[in-house]
Amino acid sequence: MSRTLARARLGLVAAGAFFGGLIVASGVNLTPFGYAQQQAAAPKPSAQEVKPLADASQAFVSIADHVTPAVVSIQTERRATTRANPRQRGQIPPGLEEFFDQFDPRRQQQPSRGSGSGFIVSPDGYVLTNNHVVADADRVNVTLMDKRVFKARVVGRDPSTDVAVLKIEGDRFPAVTFGNDGTTRVGEWVLAIGNPLGLERSVTAGIISALRGLYESSYAIVDYIQTDAAINPGNSGGPLVNIRGEVIGINSAIASQTGFYAGYGFAIPITLAKSVME
Repeated sequence: MSRTLARARLGLVAAGAFFGGLIVASGVNLTPFGYAQQQAAAPKPSAQEVKPLADASQAFVSIADHVTPAVVSIQTERRATTRANPRQRGQIPPGLEEFFDQFDPRRQQQPSRGSGSGFIVSPDGYVLTNNHVVADADRVNVTLMDKRVFKARVVGRDPSTDVAVLKIEGDRFPAVTFGNDGTTRVGEWVLAIGNPLGLERSVTAGIISALRGLYESSYAIVDYIQTDAAINPGNSGGPLVNIRGEVIGINSAIASQTGFYAGYGFAIPITLAKSVME
């Protein structure tokens, strides 16, 4: 039982009674099944009463419809190697293990696979993503919303800002619209779009929580956009979008003790990403 719930229960017990896990305040009638009697349900809300919420919901739908066709799933493959048997390695002079490993016939190459997100920025197939999504990859494939798969060429990577540019061959691809992160304000609604945990084209909503510098970051990024929109592994490289359907950042990192969403996500401002891309 959480301390918050415990405190709430203690406060209620002082005013009533506790029945097998159910707290009942004084003066409340119980049904034969032990549940408090409830009033009849209120009438269904009218369309006019819920219109503000319906308008907001439709706005999110429109944003998602506009942006998701340009969001891609990125699959990478890297060659990894297994080392020689430790007993054989013990027969090698200390300090020379790495040298002799390259001649060991038992040394096998085993591919490791990864995934992330990205978004198309031009109709001729340029894609923005994070550097850490494609770093050291021997093969990069890009899957579009319509399930077409393209082999991607890494045009350039910048480890210092964690930005990378890919190219897929073709034309007339759906492309995002860039916004201006310099005009964003804390409290504005945003959507994070990507492929978290293997879930394709997942859309989460939140607000801009802060505009801050991460001085403990290993990247040369002066400012990050902080958001409480859910970001998880696999979201990296996907777009952070404002309510006008414009990309204002690249989802890049989360602050978490578990490695999963904990309410603190960070995006690289799109103005920085654009300058690196260009």
